[in-house]
Formats: sequence, C-alpha cells, structure tokens
Amino acid sequence: MAGSAKRGRPEVGERPAPQETEGTVMALDLPPSPDLTPEMRAYFDKCREKIGFVPNVLLAYAHDSAKLEAFATLYNDLMLAPSGLSKLEREMIAVAVSSVNRCYYCLTAHGAAVRSLSGDPVLGEMMAMNYRAADLSPRHRAMLDFAVALTEAPWTIEEEDRDALRDAGFSERDLWDIAAVASFFNMSNRMASAVDMRPNRSYHGEARTLPDPTQA
Repeated sequence: MAGSAKRGRPEVGERPAPQETEGTVMALDLPPSPDLTPEMRAYFDKCREKIGFVPNVLLAYAHDSAKLEAFATLYNDLMLAPSGLSKLEREMIAVAVSSVNRCYYCLTAHGAAVRSLSGDPVLGEMMAMNYRAADLSPRHRAMLDFAVALTEAPWTIEEEDRDALRDAGFSERDLWDIAAVASFFNMSNRMASAVDMRPNRSYHGEARTLPDPTQA
C-alpha cells in the first residue's frame, strides 16, 4: 500500500481499525472483588514486578476471591511445580490444546511463553497453527498427539495411547501431568471463550525476534 501511495495511486478498500487496545479484560461486567486475600494481592504485585502487568485471566477471575485463588493455585501447581515435564513442554501442551479449541486468549498468552522459553518464534507459530508442521522429537510428538487426542475425542483414549507415551520415555507420573495440563487448558479455553477474555496487549509483541544463526 505504501508503494502504491508513493506512485500516486489512490488507496482503495477499507483499513481495519486498530485491534486490542489495552484495558479490555472480558465481555462480562464483573468488577474486581474488594475482598481479595493478602496472598492474592501479593501475587498480583509479584506479576507486576516480574512481567510488568497482571495477566487478564487473573483479573477476570478476580471478581470472586475464592475462584481466583483456586484457579491460581491449580495453574501454578500444574505449570510451575516440579515435574518430569519442562516448563516449555507444559507450555507446548497448552498451545497445542488451545489451537484445537481456537482459544484466542490462551493462544496469544501461551504462544508468547513458547516463543520466550524456546528462544524460537518459529516454533511458537508452529505450535499455535499446526504442531505437526514442526520438526519435533518422538518425545514431543507423542506428548502433543496425546494432548490433542484427549482434547478432540477423550472417549477414544485407550491403553495403546498411554503406551505410546511410555515408549517415548515418559513415566507414569509424566502421563498424569500431560493429561492434567491438557485437561486444565480445555477448561480454561472454554471459560476464556465463554466470556470473550482478551489477552494483555504486551503478549502480542513478546519474543518475536529471530535468533542470529551465526551466533549459534
């Protein structure tokens, strides 16, 4: 378009409005609870200190202190507690599941996490669009295949699906963790879509720079 304008050609069509201005959390008019616990207020302060903002998913749940605390506790346990799965692997599951469910909030927020943790924005895009396009190890392919099968048709999961994870080197506890993370994000995706949860604007620009191959 810029080139056409420079050559004197009039701009045609209609330009889209700017998207995702900061401030919108969700479609429901639920103000934050004045009764947040000291622990949750401290958690919000920690978010501001570490990443510069409070994720909108937490602000969405903040209308009810008990629900916020339950959500944050489960999320932190699944995504940050010790596990045979790395933080990146858990984020990869989150994005693969969210891709199936077309969850705008989680694809944006957790896609940014995959880009940041992997140092590879291309991998982040592949996870969001189609993980099968990525050059994945047998471990990661088995992990994501299971998470997606659990998302698309959970009633079809059989022992052979669990055996595929065992064959890829996962322990019994790892199987539990893969299933738990996938299950959590199926719930979270549905809540985010139900209330039209909007990601913080900062997520869109995070970790977009390609690494310099000469520095590898």
